[in-house]
Amino acid sequence: MTLASAQNIPSSCILNRMAIDLIARLQTAPLLCDGAMGTLLYGKGIFINRSYDELNLSQPDLIRTIHHEYMQAGADIVETNTFGANWFRLTRHSLADQVREINLQGARLAREAAKSFGGWAAGSVGPLGIRIEPLGKTSLEEARAAFRTQIAALLEGGVDFIILETFGYLEELHQALLASRDIDPEIPVVAQVTIDEDGNCLDGSVPEQFAKKLESWGADVIGCNCSVGPVAMLEAIERVRAVTSLPLSAQPNAGMPRSVEGRNIYLCSPEYMASYARKFVAAGVRLVGGCCGTTPEHIRVMKSALRVGGAKVPKVATVKPQPTAKAIRMVPLSERSRLGKKLAAGDFVTMVEIVPPKGIDIQKEIEGARFLRSVGVDGINIPDSPRASARMSNQALALLIQKQVGIEAILHYTCRDRNVLGIQSDLLGAAATGIRNLICITGDPPKMGNYPDATAVFDVDAIGLVNIVHNLNRGLDIGGNPLGAGTSFVIGVGANPGVPNIDEEIRRFEYKVEAGAEYAVTQPVFDLGLLENFLKRIEHHRIPVVAGIWPLVSVRNAEFMKNELRVSVPDSILERMSKASSPEAAREEGVAIAREMLISIGHMVQGAQISAPMGRYRSAVDVLEALGGRGAACG
Repeated sequence: MTLASAQNIPSSCILNRMAIDLIARLQTAPLLCDGAMGTLLYGKGIFINRSYDELNLSQPDLIRTIHHEYMQAGADIVETNTFGANWFRLTRHSLADQVREINLQGARLAREAAKSFGGWAAGSVGPLGIRIEPLGKTSLEEARAAFRTQIAALLEGGVDFIILETFGYLEELHQALLASRDIDPEIPVVAQVTIDEDGNCLDGSVPEQFAKKLESWGADVIGCNCSVGPVAMLEAIERVRAVTSLPLSAQPNAGMPRSVEGRNIYLCSPEYMASYARKFVAAGVRLVGGCCGTTPEHIRVMKSALRVGGAKVPKVATVKPQPTAKAIRMVPLSERSRLGKKLAAGDFVTMVEIVPPKGIDIQKEIEGARFLRSVGVDGINIPDSPRASARMSNQALALLIQKQVGIEAILHYTCRDRNVLGIQSDLLGAAATGIRNLICITGDPPKMGNYPDATAVFDVDAIGLVNIVHNLNRGLDIGGNPLGAGTSFVIGVGANPGVPNIDEEIRRFEYKVEAGAEYAVTQPVFDLGLLENFLKRIEHHRIPVVAGIWPLVSVRNAEFMKNELRVSVPDSILERMSKASSPEAAREEGVAIAREMLISIGHMVQGAQISAPMGRYRSAVDVLEALGGRGAACG
């Protein structure tokens, strides 16, 4: 079953809502939500590798019992057991065809419990568990459609309102909000983000920023849940209250988890949680509850505390609208680096690749960079752990080369080893230390390298990475929040004219350009026809293209490029390399082939990146001399 076939939304949802209006009720006194569902299921012996949402169908009595425990403890609201019941998450458990049934049954179970105790049933909707654009491959419309399918089933099952919870990325939360309004513009929606100890979302949005965005998008109640304990959440809520008059919600974890004999244990006592329930209400929270680690006993004591304290909702002062932060003006390409200046002017640029060493001795690389600078090469291209091998940080080598040699570095930056927060930190640090030129690539998976058991992150691919860098150049973080001064990166990307599925390569190239790519460096070119076809196909998205040129060193090198790296190497070139009578003759033939290719494509592209196999920088310069007076390296 596909996502498209999971989008059959009922033409009419039968809504079994309580007569009392939820939002009006929140204006007069706070409501107490339930606590954790997953914590209790785990405690009752349900393994974490199962789909907890599917238990609505296979073990409804278990879910029903938990709902009743919370209502008996004094909760005014129970949430459906549907946090992960969307198409993407259920697909991992081969349950994609049961999205509607799981949500429908989850709503009915919660509705039944709430009705028995005169409370409310809330439809729980969590993140999709995947990246959406601009950081991921899933489109905004696909995300919105998945949320629509889930929310439609919850409303059909009779929930009184929707809780969108534990969202770390505001754009995804926006799509969930839009989906809710698509199904029913009148249904109350609580929009909750998850935060870190500083009160920030995963995308970097601070409380003042996410509060204003959620209000502008039409949420009825806004707040925070999960990830942190009561102290950090209260501090964030106080900052939210300062910029909005909307009703607020707070559902903290029962403290930060501690690992005890391999299990995460939440150590906040019910009495501690209860004391903070009163503090939340005093800060203006209307909907208070608990998340991970919170049990019916916590809810029972919190209920008593709210009764004894006579929790009154404080009057909220009118909040004056604040001006929305805007992106700053980007530094023009010609002013960001010497490479950027040449690209902007249409000049031919030359780069030579220097691979970081496996140890800490960089003497050979520094001497190589000095030699290349002396003959007029524009920049040193430094790959990032090529083929997933363990080498010195290319960022460290780039800084050392720029400092000791005075030639610009072009830094390969890959997505393999970093999550989006690490990427942002790395790039801000690189900008502060003088790195200006990037090539944004997805990166080789670890299984291609010397450490196949190493893990990879791949939070985003090259397209998402370009979006992040482009935002940084505009003075914005990954959530679109202002950072102050923008970075000044010249944004490059990779391209491969010789891949079997050229249509997919063109599609991804177009996305990269739309995301903010300003030049491209191709994989090594040995087939002129493939490059010509590629350049023709990208004419409507044309940015400066720097052709990769690789001087082969042997017939084995050529065979490796063709059969293991999947670079298109014509049989005629393999034949030429096979006829070389000695290793030195093979290297000379490889240089001759590279020179011929460079002369043939020189008028088609705006630059050349020459590889230096085995650190033979003289060979790279021999190739560049074919440019004569046109290139930088001609003397």
